[in-house]
Amino acid sequence: MVMASAFVKAVKEQYPNASIDLIAKKGIDFLLDHYPAHSQHFIFNKETYKGLGGARKFGKEIAAQKKYDLFFCLPDSFSSAVMAKASGAKKVVGYKKELRSFLLTHSYQKKKNIHRVEEYVDLLQQFTQINIHTPSVELNTILPERKNSVIVNINSEASSRRLPAEKAISLINSLRKSIEQEIILIGSPKEKEFVDSVYNALTDKLHITNNAGKTNLTELLILLGSSSIMLTTDSGPAHVANALGTHTIVLFGAGNENNTAPYNKINSSTIRLGQLPCETCLKNVCRKFPQPECLNRLSETMIVEKVKSVINNP
Repeated sequence: MVMASAFVKAVKEQYPNASIDLIAKKGIDFLLDHYPAHSQHFIFNKETYKGLGGARKFGKEIAAQKKYDLFFCLPDSFSSAVMAKASGAKKVVGYKKELRSFLLTHSYQKKKNIHRVEEYVDLLQQFTQINIHTPSVELNTILPERKNSVIVNINSEASSRRLPAEKAISLINSLRKSIEQEIILIGSPKEKEFVDSVYNALTDKLHITNNAGKTNLTELLILLGSSSIMLTTDSGPAHVANALGTHTIVLFGAGNENNTAPYNKINSSTIRLGQLPCETCLKNVCRKFPQPECLNRLSETMIVEKVKSVINNP
């Protein structure tokens, strides 16, 4: 959703007089308060609108409220195309994927080896046949003055992107010995147990705060935007911090940083092992090792030195 914010800006630039409405998934819809300006939004709850029937029903409910000329379908899923078709929009635009082209009035081939942000904007570009400059990725909010603190996120929904516990303990211990800044651990309520176990095993907890499970999403956004650095796995909070202007250092294991790393290069850095032939796999669970070795083998010295470099050259 953060990466799609540039697309919304680009649509507004191409259709300056249009009423632009957005659909967001429940749980991340709080980001709409910080999104590029738009007219109206609809919140899609998968628990309420289950399966293809639920997606179709949701689209029909949108159709009953307003008639649309254009529906840009950014997700690649079949269900999102069903929803788009049910909206009754005159033109439904999306990428060819999951045999869903018959639901789209305008379907296009997705380019390979470009960033997700650029994939979204390229959909608009292919539809309009106009060369479009990709806008920056930004979330708009009023933030307190930046603190001299380092946010550490060891979590990810995918185990192949989550820092193994022993590695996280060792890395945070090394970080504590090497910098004076306050270290703040974050995590969602369901990640709290994992973060707590890492925090409890730390050798020195001085000026280390465990915020896992203690902030709502809006509070987390403010925390990410008011810290000086974020050290993180490949995860949603990495994109939020980057879009708020916080320097974001991302540890990559599974996943392709050329497609999904935080987009704004001026305040982001990526660290990858680059030694295993299986790296850049897209699997959510490591199939070759008990733990993701692409993260386990990362040099803690290199990571700490990168954090210190950003502190010294903000």
